[in-house]
Amino acid sequence: MPTLGQNQYGKAECRVVRITRNGATHHIKDLNVSVSLSGDMDEVHYSGSNANVLPTDTTKNTVYALAKEHGIESAESFGIHLARHFVTSQESISRARIRIEEYAWERIETAEADEAQHSFVRKGQETRLTQITYDGERWEVVSGLKDLTVLNSTDSEFWGYAKDKYTTLPEAYDRILATEVSARWRFDWADGERPMPDWDASYAQARVHLLRAFAETYSLSLQQTLYQMGSRIIDNQDEIDEVRLSLPNKHHFLVDLEPFGLKNDNEVYVAADRPYGLIEATVLRDGHEPRIPVDLPNL
Repeated sequence: MPTLGQNQYGKAECRVVRITRNGATHHIKDLNVSVSLSGDMDEVHYSGSNANVLPTDTTKNTVYALAKEHGIESAESFGIHLARHFVTSQESISRARIRIEEYAWERIETAEADEAQHSFVRKGQETRLTQITYDGERWEVVSGLKDLTVLNSTDSEFWGYAKDKYTTLPEAYDRILATEVSARWRFDWADGERPMPDWDASYAQARVHLLRAFAETYSLSLQQTLYQMGSRIIDNQDEIDEVRLSLPNKHHFLVDLEPFGLKNDNEVYVAADRPYGLIEATVLRDGHEPRIPVDLPNL
């Protein structure tokens, strides 16, 4: 006889924009929130009884209501409010998982310094991410970013690799290294008894460490660069125990200009969008086991 396995339900991609008005100066938080709930849900699958089912429309409404009631200090703190609410307010729900994407905006500078500060332009950089999981006792907070595109125009090599009869790639002693960083990091905060980390400050620091490690590593392989990026976070941020990185190698190939009587001295490249090399690894604090969920999207 078939039996029911892991299951969950919720509302995906609730777009919420929260404006905080501080006089003439406004602040904006722009989130994409997905809620997933699980617990005592056998009967709705077996018999269709909805007695233990909180409608997904209600979960959507809760996102907007809590945005008003609690505000949005950070993606992590808002996700914690949501997860706690669902697990503690519904007897049938024993676990909540909240995934959030945050879209950054910056102010449009005006000629008049005293003019109302309520105009913004969407940043064209990375998207901030977080996933909050709560089972009534333990918390798991995994944050990160995606679509952080970076490039080194030199200080990268690739040579000495294994070769077989199908190998055609020439060795490179001065190449462009470009990637689109997808990173997740797990916080050492689980029981809710200790003070929460400063989520915004921790994100800003992790982003700086990723960028500086990328820029400051003379790279003999993208794997080496990845390890340095993850290590920089582990070495400098005690609140983080695990960093998982996915780095697609955005290949740039030198264009053959000889047919035109021109020499290409590492100046003109063609950017190939696919296929691409994909380098992935997890960097852990010594003595810790990997726990970042493998089902996180975009990584």
